[in-house]
Amino acid sequence: MSAYTIEKREKGYLLFTITRSEKRNAINYEVMKGLEEAINRASESDIRALIITGEEDHAFCSGGDLSVFHLLHTKEEAYSMLSKMAAILYSLLTLPIPTVALINGTVVGGGCELAVSCDFRLARKGIKAGFVQGKQAITTGWGGGSILTEKLPTAIAMKLLMEAELHTAEELKEAGFIDGLFEKEAIQVCEAYLEKMLEKDLSVLQSYKRLWIRKWEENKLRERIEEEVKNCALLWESDAHHDYVKTFMKKRL
Repeated sequence: MSAYTIEKREKGYLLFTITRSEKRNAINYEVMKGLEEAINRASESDIRALIITGEEDHAFCSGGDLSVFHLLHTKEEAYSMLSKMAAILYSLLTLPIPTVALINGTVVGGGCELAVSCDFRLARKGIKAGFVQGKQAITTGWGGGSILTEKLPTAIAMKLLMEAELHTAEELKEAGFIDGLFEKEAIQVCEAYLEKMLEKDLSVLQSYKRLWIRKWEENKLRERIEEEVKNCALLWESDAHHDYVKTFMKKRL
C-alpha cells in the first residue's frame, strides 16, 4: 500500500496526500520520494498550484517517523536523512506556483516544517500544532526553523520554536502562522481560497512567486538551512535525544 497519492484535479492544481493515517501521517522515506515526485509534477505547464494534506482528519502530519528514523544514531547518519528532507522542503518552498498546506488534523514537529514550507496554511478549527522538537532534545532539522524566521516576526517565531509547545489553530492564526480556518469540506474551502489565483495565467503566478524566491536567495536562506541541518545532526547523536527516542519507542510497544 502506497504511503501517498498524487491527483491532478480539474481546476488545475495537484493534490498530494500522505496516506499513513495509522502512523498519524508521519514522514518516512517513501513519503519523501512522493514529495519529490509531486514537486516535479507540479512543474508541468498545466499545474497552477500544489495542495498538500493528510489522510483522514486525525493528523495532517506528525513529523518524521521515529519507528524508522530511530535507527539513525550518529550525526553522519542523521545528517544524511535531514539534508535530504531539507532539500525537498527547499524545493517545495521555491516551487514557482502557489502551494497550500491543508491542515486537516494535528500537526507537530517536522509536520510543521512541511507546513511552513508552503505559501499558505489552512487549518481545521480545533486542531493543535507545534514545533515540538525541543522536547525531543533536538531542533528543527529540515529547514523549518530558518523558513519560519522568514515568514513570521522575530519574537513570534522565536517563541514558537523555543517553547516547543502545542497551540490551537485559532492562536496560530492570530500569530500569523495560519492563514485561514475551516470546519468541514476542506478541499472545497481550499479551492475557494485559491479560486482567483487558479484563474490567472501561469506566467503571472510564476513571476510573482519569483519575487519571494529572489528575496530568499539574497537572504542566503539555503545556506542558513544547511547550518540548521548540521546543528540538528549534532544534537541528534546526543544522549538526551537518544533517551527520548528510547522512551518513545517503549511507549509504542
